[in-house]
Amino acid sequence: KTDVKIAVGGKSFMIYLPLTLTERLGYFKDAGLNVEITDFGSGTKSLQALIGGNVDATAGSFDHTIQMQAKGQPIVAVVETGRYPGIVLGLVTSKKLAYHSPKDLKGLKIGVTAPGSQTNFMVNYILTKNGMKPEDVSFIGVGGPTTAVAAVKKGEIDALSHADPAITQVELSGELTSIFDTRTTAGTQAVFGGEYPSSVMYVSPAFAEQNPNTVQAIVTATVRTLRWIAKSTPEEIAKAMPPEYQGKDPALYVEIVKKSKSMYPADGRINKAGAENAYQVLSAFDKAVAAAKIDISATYTDRFVDKALAAH
Repeated sequence: KTDVKIAVGGKSFMIYLPLTLTERLGYFKDAGLNVEITDFGSGTKSLQALIGGNVDATAGSFDHTIQMQAKGQPIVAVVETGRYPGIVLGLVTSKKLAYHSPKDLKGLKIGVTAPGSQTNFMVNYILTKNGMKPEDVSFIGVGGPTTAVAAVKKGEIDALSHADPAITQVELSGELTSIFDTRTTAGTQAVFGGEYPSSVMYVSPAFAEQNPNTVQAIVTATVRTLRWIAKSTPEEIAKAMPPEYQGKDPALYVEIVKKSKSMYPADGRINKAGAENAYQVLSAFDKAVAAAKIDISATYTDRFVDKALAAH
């Protein structure tokens, strides 16, 4: 199957940069694929597009592979493109909030990309881990980068749980003070107590079974991109991205790439300990996951990545 439809929930998010780069560098074409990428604007919608059979693959959150297994609708991750969540929780500086511990989040209006998204999950987990409940705060869906930055500037929210490119922009302008930052190994461990696979490419097990060569081509192209990212400078990466992503401030975009670069794995393999950690984290606040018997080994496969690495 050479014509492939891939869904993504927010193409301009840095966590999905490898997908855009694979397209821009022509690696999908080199692998014999004609790929059409549809941006559904949210991870929940891009997941639904796959479940509904409207797309062949989704660039989305590893969490979904666990949550859908709990619902009896299995999906399988075939390559990892983000090894840290890349989400930052910060306080809106203009609100002058006193913060000493997560207990001080109680009663705050917290902006997230969308309810039920990974940005929402992270705050849920921080609250749960600190003896609180998700209901102790008010979650407000602020959408993508532009609308998230506007919500901070207008003071519509007290705190923001979001990802780059929005975060670096409001950090550099001094409008947001970050308290949890999962763009690094140390930050991810501080929140999640270990490794945490973030963005992956996932497909239905049936699709992988019926179209192994198609999945192999997607993974081979993606692994090639991850290797290109590993050996390129932030400036080179920024230059390869669509000009509109850089907007009026190319130097700011280079800064954003710099902050994000360590999130991209060099080989695309999913770490077993990280996958198991994600399951523990979700079980803490997702009742459906906690109640289900989950087989973590069925949420991902490295066979396509192993083959791609062997070929290079």
